[in-house]
Amino acid sequence: MEATVLNDPKISEPWGVATFGAATIAAEPDFARVKVELACIEQSPAEAFQAAQRVITAFRAVLRSHQIPDAGVAPSHLKLATHYEYSPPLETRRKAGFKCEAEYEIETAAIESLQQLMTEIVDAGVDRINGIEFDVRTKRALRAQARRDAVGAARAKAELYAEAAGIELGRVLHIEDVDPERLKTYSHGGVSGGVEEDFAPGQIVVTAAVAMGFAIDG
Repeated sequence: MEATVLNDPKISEPWGVATFGAATIAAEPDFARVKVELACIEQSPAEAFQAAQRVITAFRAVLRSHQIPDAGVAPSHLKLATHYEYSPPLETRRKAGFKCEAEYEIETAAIESLQQLMTEIVDAGVDRINGIEFDVRTKRALRAQARRDAVGAARAKAELYAEAAGIELGRVLHIEDVDPERLKTYSHGGVSGGVEEDFAPGQIVVTAAVAMGFAIDG
């Protein structure tokens, strides 16, 4: 089959072999971050503060029953504001009391009992679960391994091209880290051989990518 030659401006100044490598590592999550919010509306500021404190006390008791230490809860300051309600049809605004609010972020390693924790937190008076994020504490090490694997993939691809072209691959001339968020754009539609969608739900996926340039010997 006859090959097609494209007029690529990058070929006008040839300098070596350029390749792209990507790697993805999946791991089971070992902890979860949970963002929660509580709000109490009462007729006076003092009553709103007191109601919020009661909910916080019950909320803290639930966390202690699940062996979640204070260090696993991001601190929050109480916020107080006038609360308004709106009545149709003209959306008339009227003062309806005072709202005391607080937000917390919880970290827990007890993923298997997370549903029960959420149920008990809501029963304690927390109004909203604003988000649950699963993560792994070894992410830095996983990212480092993914970067090593990406470099290996880029080098293997360059060696394959060099072998096919009958040349000797030389030293590394260029290494460029590629933001994993740019992978689809960089590879014009996706990186084959391992993308996030390939992994089952519930896994933490760590991706790394690199662009490399090699000299040609001989």
